[in-house]
Amino acid sequence: MDRWVGKVAVVTGASSGIGAGIAKDLAKAGMVVVGLARRVERIEALKAHLPESARSRLHAVKCDVSKEENIQQVFQWVEKKFGGVDVLVNNAGMLRQTDLLETGNAQMIRDTLDVNVMGLVLCSQIAYQSMKKRSVDGHIVHINSVTGHKVFDIPQSNIYPATKHAVTAITETMRNELRNAGSKIKVTSISPGVVSTEIIPEAMLGAGLPMLEAEDISGAVLYVLGTHPRVQIHELIIKPVGEKF
Repeated sequence: MDRWVGKVAVVTGASSGIGAGIAKDLAKAGMVVVGLARRVERIEALKAHLPESARSRLHAVKCDVSKEENIQQVFQWVEKKFGGVDVLVNNAGMLRQTDLLETGNAQMIRDTLDVNVMGLVLCSQIAYQSMKKRSVDGHIVHINSVTGHKVFDIPQSNIYPATKHAVTAITETMRNELRNAGSKIKVTSISPGVVSTEIIPEAMLGAGLPMLEAEDISGAVLYVLGTHPRVQIHELIIKPVGEKF
């Protein structure tokens, strides 16, 4: 991680769970971290859990990644204040419990697509252009899911597995575009199994299933970022021991 000390990382969905863990660990590792979320006060509260030397490196910014104009405004602010983005972690995700074949839930499904797919793409576009303009060999990390590789029988998961399959395809499409452009910017998909976070339905939390913790995924992000410039981790699947999925 030495080469990233003092560099700028943007983490979406940084107010809780995996995103909060990633934001904290990147700040501890010496990066300037811009945590994006709608609940910005929760990112501010994370500073209390950081060493005093790292607190000033975590910046909380309100952002709804389902809104293109909001994304553009935030990244413009990042460029003006810090010069640009060196690392982007697309962590923001949404799971609304409903059945795909139900009616009257179009907005719920649309919201999930906007956050899980469009938000990820739009943030990646702007981050890539920032890296390219400054000749930075940066890194884009997508927090994906095992449901992005196989559809499991999880009741009321509706469009969520489809959005994560999209992230898997988007990752490879981006990798092809970067290679064709002669770029050394890396792109990685990290696909966890069940993680004990707020997004998990209560029924699953109470079912005694083996679960990962947010820190396990944060550790994986530090690992992929810390690889040699010649090494690119394409896909990293992480499951808790004993998981049946």
